[in-house]
Amino acid sequence: MRDAVHMRDYVRGLLGRATRKNGWQLAEWAGHRTPDGFQRLLNSSVWDADALRDDVRDYVAERLGPGGVLIIDDTGFIKKGTTPAGVGRQYTGTSGKIDNCQIGVFAAYATSSGRALVDRELYLPKAWTSDRHGAGGAKIPDERGFATKGELARDMVRRCLTADLPARWVTADEAYGQDWHFRRLLEQLDVGYVVAVPKSQQIKLAGVPCRAGRQSVQRPR
Repeated sequence: MRDAVHMRDYVRGLLGRATRKNGWQLAEWAGHRTPDGFQRLLNSSVWDADALRDDVRDYVAERLGPGGVLIIDDTGFIKKGTTPAGVGRQYTGTSGKIDNCQIGVFAAYATSSGRALVDRELYLPKAWTSDRHGAGGAKIPDERGFATKGELARDMVRRCLTADLPARWVTADEAYGQDWHFRRLLEQLDVGYVVAVPKSQQIKLAGVPCRAGRQSVQRPR
């Protein structure tokens, strides 16, 4: 019960108006004397993050209802150090350049009743999966191998739709839309999709191959 209370207060703090999201400020915002409870929750408490993810997804599906859109996107979290799991110099749209950051791939579900995150995966660059002893001290599970952001996205889509999340459509930007494996999975799962693709993307219309950019120019206004 104590962990549940700390989890509630910690999440409220992250979503609140604290100017800095460190342990002391979150604890102060939540009315705790020290951040000890939050630190125990994050460092030593035993709880199943994936089971919690599934509970959140089922709760969101029930509250927001059927016929919604599953949205796939990634975002970067700028970091100064080298110890957070997955951190490295990589491109992120958060700063619009190559930066020292973590990249998370996320799935959100949206209907006319609201929107909420339902899944997440941390992208681990190859340096983090090929040299676990030099991985900044982070505890990367032994079974976690390298996976591209596209592979992480496909895993999340598969999890969500096979778990009966009542999404009618899937949408994503061109980082995922240009991946034919991603589009093929959506077709196999028999779900509608709207994805962005680069202008140079080869597509087929009525069985005839063409470039997406050329076709968009030729369409009547």
